[in-house]
Amino acid sequence: MILEMNNIKKSFIKKSLENLTVLHDISLQVDAGEVVSIIGPSGSGKSTLLRCATFLEQIDSGEIKYMNQTAAETGADGKAVYAEHASMRKFKSYFGLVFQQFNLFPHYSVLKNVMDAPVRVQKRPREQVREEAMELLRKMDLDARADYYPCQLSGGQQQRVAIARALALKPEILFFDEPTSALDPELTGEVLKVIRQLAEEKMTMVVVTHEMPFARAVSNRVIFMDGGYIVEEGDPEMVFGAPTQERTKQFLRNYQNA
Repeated sequence: MILEMNNIKKSFIKKSLENLTVLHDISLQVDAGEVVSIIGPSGSGKSTLLRCATFLEQIDSGEIKYMNQTAAETGADGKAVYAEHASMRKFKSYFGLVFQQFNLFPHYSVLKNVMDAPVRVQKRPREQVREEAMELLRKMDLDARADYYPCQLSGGQQQRVAIARALALKPEILFFDEPTSALDPELTGEVLKVIRQLAEEKMTMVVVTHEMPFARAVSNRVIFMDGGYIVEEGDPEMVFGAPTQERTKQFLRNYQNA
């Protein structure tokens, strides 16, 4: 098992100093080679769950494991305790994250964006990393733009560079946080094609998406979230074709009618 999250709880303090609970006792497991899509309305907790899985947000309580090793767990006081710094660096090496807004370094070329972390963080040989980076850019159909800067690329091209950058770290699992939400329909297709290809290659992925036909076609498992809860979970044909929960049925009806 690549990722295991058990009984995850997460709250934020509002301006009124009240606690707003955004994740209620969430559990999630992802096996090697599996593609899991997370769907649901805005504010349902989808992105927060990904941010907790990638340590961009700290959980209040629960357990997070990567490769059967514990990164965070509930301590004796009922609050989450994270592994020591050196161990956290190892845990962070297990995953890559592709954001909505690309988050490329604007002053770096495409090639340097892809090469930077493997060379600087992982201390891998520059020439080896360069060769691997160019191969990834060829895979993304962007090798001819290796010396371009992000501002010279379309949104779809920038997102494909972001995917190449994540893959360059050779992660065990890739997380996508609504990777097409900032793109127009034509460019969306470019990015979804790349993710489909990765799925065919058995790359382990968790994808938060509002692209329902894509989620249905590519996923091994679909999770529907609402109000910080997992309302429904199952194979795509079950969730989309024969959902058991009324809230899931309502969401899909509203989405189809939108």
